[in-house]
Amino acid sequence: MKKSHLLAYGVVAVLFAATGAWVGQKMKPAPDPVTMTPVPAAAAPAAAAGNTPGAAAPAGKDLTGAVEALFDQWMPDDKGVQQALAQWQGKPLLLNFWAPWCAPCVQEMPELSQLQTGGKFKDLQVVGIGIDTPTNIADFNKKFKIAYPLLVGGSTGTELSRLLGNTQGGLPFTVLIGADGKVRKAYLGRLNFEKLEKDLAAL
Repeated sequence: MKKSHLLAYGVVAVLFAATGAWVGQKMKPAPDPVTMTPVPAAAAPAAAAGNTPGAAAPAGKDLTGAVEALFDQWMPDDKGVQQALAQWQGKPLLLNFWAPWCAPCVQEMPELSQLQTGGKFKDLQVVGIGIDTPTNIADFNKKFKIAYPLLVGGSTGTELSRLLGNTQGGLPFTVLIGADGKVRKAYLGRLNFEKLEKDLAAL
């Protein structure tokens, strides 16, 4: 990769990090778009090393039912168009639960976009499920133009993340699902992309 490209990517990453930190401090969490109850800020743990990114999915837990429930869902994207999650069935899927007010969520988005567009994992599909209002998610994507689909999950997204192993209810929470529909890994907290790429290479 050219030095100019690396520099540009670094600048974008710094801008995202600064924006995430500001948003996390200044914005109040929006109410859930379905229940209209406030989403507690505690749902977004800090991007500290203690979050242990790369933790395996719950040992011995059969998540087949959760994956089936996932692929049965329809959710609006940031433009309000209903999208069937089943359209990504049969390919490696990196499902990222996030929110615009969650600083570590925002900070990892440039690298998630790079995973989607970089071509290293050509069959991989990254999908973001936002835990916020349709308006906030739409405004966020208008500003940053994320390279992968952003869906509005609301309370359904929160419940899906719990079914997929997010017992703490924290954000960001990312699930790696193989082309065979099996959950390979679940990651709580800001992603360690070096570890993630090793997991992707092992698919």
